[in-house]
Amino acid sequence: MTGRPACANETCLRAPGSEGALFEHKSQPLLSGRAFALRLARHAAIACAVVMGALAIGVLGYHGLGRLPWIDAVENAAMILGGMGPVDQLHSGAAKLFASGYALFSGVVFLAAAGLLLAPVFHRVLHHFHLDED
Repeated sequence: MTGRPACANETCLRAPGSEGALFEHKSQPLLSGRAFALRLARHAAIACAVVMGALAIGVLGYHGLGRLPWIDAVENAAMILGGMGPVDQLHSGAAKLFASGYALFSGVVFLAAAGLLLAPVFHRVLHHFHLDED
């Protein structure tokens, strides 16, 4: 194995000849629109997986510690993860501590998901400007 990606054409999610780098080097040409769309789709899929994992943590916590029915646990976890706030009142100390930690965790997940979605766009814009300099 040479350390190069298995696919060396522009449909590969890694830049051709980049030896495993996620984004192309400034000396490489700008990706085609199709390859960029594939990169965006991959980043969106990863961001969705992160959000769904965080939602699962919230649902399990609200159901287990908050003693909420499954549907109410989903609603509360989704509302916290979306930044709206809790729906149901929690009564135990453990549930309130979980909700506090989950709210902080959700803020970090939001920032991580936004970063995953915006990284390819920012890289493309900066790469385009750098190509203009050359």
